Amino acid sequence: MGAIEDVRALETAWTTGLIIEKELPTPGLVRLRMHVEDRHRHRPGQHYLIRLRAPDDYTAQRSYSISSDDDDPLVEFLVERLPDGEVSQFLADIAEVGDVLEMRGPIGRWFTWDTTTPALCLVGGTGVVPAVAMTRTARRLHRPELLRVVAVGRSPDELPYADELARAGATLAWTRTETGDRPPGPPTADEVGPLLDGVELAFVCGSARFAAYAESLLLDCGIEPGAIRVERFGPTG
Repeated sequence: MGAIEDVRALETAWTTGLIIEKELPTPGLVRLRMHVEDRHRHRPGQHYLIRLRAPDDYTAQRSYSISSDDDDPLVEFLVERLPDGEVSQFLADIAEVGDVLEMRGPIGRWFTWDTTTPALCLVGGTGVVPAVAMTRTARRLHRPELLRVVAVGRSPDELPYADELARAGATLAWTRTETGDRPPGPPTADEVGPLLDGVELAFVCGSARFAAYAESLLLDCGIEPGAIRVERFGPTG
């Protein structure tokens, strides 16, 4: 096995994670900070698989993006509690500090920021998570000028990490809340277009509906299709 294959095998091996902190920012969200055994370095935009195992050996697993910077001693996740989500409901309602979970990661190469390419994140709802990891990394490396973030939520109270993103200079758009001179609604080409000056890569993350809107908006603003990287999330079977 070559060196590249060795690295990939390590990145995808199952290990365990210990829940160190658990917080419910809203009834529909849970934030976990975990100590991962045999942890490997991650790039902003990567994710882990978290697997649950029942006494009869039935398993269920789900992918969750990392919101922490690689320099953080713990790995942080923000999970939306989905109505029919086996894993998300367990993490929100049953899991406790001190529990050990099966994990595999970090995973993903395509939806990652290399920390040197000027980029824009257009993200919505819990899709802000990879943008938070990118923002934290840019701040640590003293490269905030290379990353621009447009985060979309229904209201300030419902958008995860809204205060942190605002402090980092992100553009926040509310679809159901009026703020200042801006009426409720998704971001427009007039708002996003000026932020694309010098940008070479765009990351889109959110629900399927949001991702479709965001991708079309970026194309209308002149971004080449090959420069757009899209990650959709939602319920899985």
